[in-house]
Amino acid sequence: MVSLPHPYVLHAAVSAPCLCCRKGKDQFDNLEKHTQWGIDVLEKYIKFVKERTEIELSYAKQLRNLSKKYQPKKNSKEEEEYRYTSTRAFLATLNEMNDYAGQHEVISENMTSLITGELTRYVQELKQERKSHFHDGRKAQQHIETCWKQLEASKRRFERDCKEADRAQQYFEKMDADINVTKADVEKARQQAQLRHQMAEDSKAEYSSTLQKFNSEQHEHYYTHIPNIFQKIQEMEERRIVRIGESMKTFAEVDRQVIPIIGKCLDEITKAAEAVDHKNDSQMVIEAFKSGFEPPGDIDFEDFTQPMKRTVSESSLSNSRGDGKSEPKFGSKSKGKLWPFIKKNKIIETLLGTKLSLKLINLNTQVWSLIEGAGPEDFSNLPPEQRRKKLQQKVDELNRDIQKEMDQRDALTKMKDVYIKNPQMGDATSVDHRLAELGQNIEKLRLEVQKFEGWLAEVEGQLPARTEQSRRQSGVYEAQNPSGVNSCAQDRESSPDGSYTEEQSQETEMKVPATDFDDEFDDEEPLPTIGTCKALYTFEGQNEGTISVAEGEMLYVIEEDKGDGWTRIRRNEDEEGYVPTSYVEVYLDKNAKDVHKPLQKISE
Repeated sequence: MVSLPHPYVLHAAVSAPCLCCRKGKDQFDNLEKHTQWGIDVLEKYIKFVKERTEIELSYAKQLRNLSKKYQPKKNSKEEEEYRYTSTRAFLATLNEMNDYAGQHEVISENMTSLITGELTRYVQELKQERKSHFHDGRKAQQHIETCWKQLEASKRRFERDCKEADRAQQYFEKMDADINVTKADVEKARQQAQLRHQMAEDSKAEYSSTLQKFNSEQHEHYYTHIPNIFQKIQEMEERRIVRIGESMKTFAEVDRQVIPIIGKCLDEITKAAEAVDHKNDSQMVIEAFKSGFEPPGDIDFEDFTQPMKRTVSESSLSNSRGDGKSEPKFGSKSKGKLWPFIKKNKIIETLLGTKLSLKLINLNTQVWSLIEGAGPEDFSNLPPEQRRKKLQQKVDELNRDIQKEMDQRDALTKMKDVYIKNPQMGDATSVDHRLAELGQNIEKLRLEVQKFEGWLAEVEGQLPARTEQSRRQSGVYEAQNPSGVNSCAQDRESSPDGSYTEEQSQETEMKVPATDFDDEFDDEEPLPTIGTCKALYTFEGQNEGTISVAEGEMLYVIEEDKGDGWTRIRRNEDEEGYVPTSYVEVYLDKNAKDVHKPLQKISE
C-alpha cells in the first residue's frame, strides 16, 4: 500500500505568511499616510513663507507711499521750508524710511527665491520620489501575494489528489476482498488506485517545489526588498525634515542679513535728529524776515495852543539841516524813520500833523499794504531787504524758465535737422510752429528778466552792503547761461529805464538817491573774523565778489552762509570774497563777536 502524508500538515506549515503579508500591507499604508502628512507640512510652511513675503511687500509699499506723501513738492513753498535743520532732519527721516522699505523688499525677494521657490521645486521632486518608492513597495507586495496564491493552488491540488488516491485505495481494497467481483474488475480497481497514487506523488513534488520557491521569495521579500524600500522611504523622510529645518534657518538668516542696513538707516535718522540746531534755525528765520527798518524815533510834542509854535513845529523837520541836524534819510540810521508796525491811522495822523513830504506818506502806505496782504508786481510793498530777496528769486525763476525754453528749442532744432536729413522720419515743417512759439516765449521771459533786474538794481543801489553779493549771485548764473542772461543784462545796461511804465512815477517819487546812503557806509570798519575754514576743494573765483582758494588752504570766516550757498572769507587784509559753502569746512568761533547782532535786535 502507498502511504501518503496528510495534506493539512503542509497547510499548517504555510498558513503563517498570509498574516505577514497582510501586516506588511498595513505598514505600507501607515507609511504612505505619514509621508503624505510630511509633504502637507512642507506645503503649509511654503504657504506661510509666501504670505510673509506678501506682508513684507505690502509693508514696504506702504512705507514708500508714506515717505512719498510727506516729501516736499518741487518748486513749491513747502520745498523752501526744508532749509531749516529740523525740517532737513525730517526729510532725512523720510529718505531713510524709503531705504528702510527697500530692505523689507529685499527680505521678500530673498525669501521668495531662497525658500518659496526652492521648497516648491523640492516638493515636486519629493512627490515623485515618494510615488516611486511606494510603487516599488506595492509591486513587491503584489509579487509575494502572487507567489502565495500559486502555493495555495498547488497545495489544494495536492490535497485533492491525495484524497482521490485514498478513495481509490479503499475501493481497490473493497473490491479485492469481495469474492463475487471478477478478477478483471479487481485489476481495474488496482490500476485506478495506482494511477491516483502517482498523481498524488506528482502533486506532492509540485507542491514541494512551489513551497520551496515561495519560501525563498518570502525570505527575499522580507529581508531584502521590503527593508530596502523602507530604508529609501526613511531617507526620503529624513531629507524632508532636514530641508524644512534648513529653510527655517534661512528664514531667520534673511532677516538677520538686513538688520545691519536697517540699523544704519536708524543711525542716520538719529544723526539727522542730533543735527537739529535751534540756534541756526532761529538765525535763518531772522535773516529771512528782517525788514531793514530802523526803530522809530521819538515823536516831538506839538503844542497846538500857540499858532506860532505850531508853524515852527511844522517846518522843524524840513529845516532841521539849518539847525545843525542832518535830514532824516530812508535807509539811514537816523531816528526820524517810521516803524511799520504802528497803527495805520496813527502813522497818517502823525504825518499829516507834521506835514511830512508826500514821499514818506506813500512809503508808509506801501509798508502798511504789506501788512494788509497787498502785493504789487515789483514788490515795492516789502521792506528793502525782503524786496531784494523777492526780486532775486523772481529773476532766478525767470532765468530757469528761459533755460528750459531754450533747451526745448535746441531739442526741436536738432529734431528738425534730423527730419531734414531723413525725411522718412518726419516732416521738418511740423516743428516750425512750436519753434516760433518757443522763440516768442523766450523773448517775453527776457523782457520780464530785464524789468525785474532793473528793479533789483534799484534795490541794490539802496542796499550797498548787499550789492557785492547780488552781483556775485547774478554772475554765477550768467557764467552758467551766457546766451540767455547776458543779453538781458546788456539790454538792461543800455536802457536801464526801459522797463518802467505805469509805476515809474511812483517809484521815482519813492526812490531816494543812492548818494544819500553812501554816508552811512563811508567809515564802515572791516568785518571781524567769526571763525576759520578749510578748503575741501579748489575753487577758481572768476566772478566779481568771489575769491580763489586751493584745496587744504586755511582761511578766516567773516560772514556765514545766509541760505544762498555762499560763505564770505578773508585771506589777508586785502583779499576777501565769497566761496561756495560746500567747498569749505567751517569752524565757527562761538566767542567771536557777531557782526549781525544789531540787525537781529532791530528785527526783534
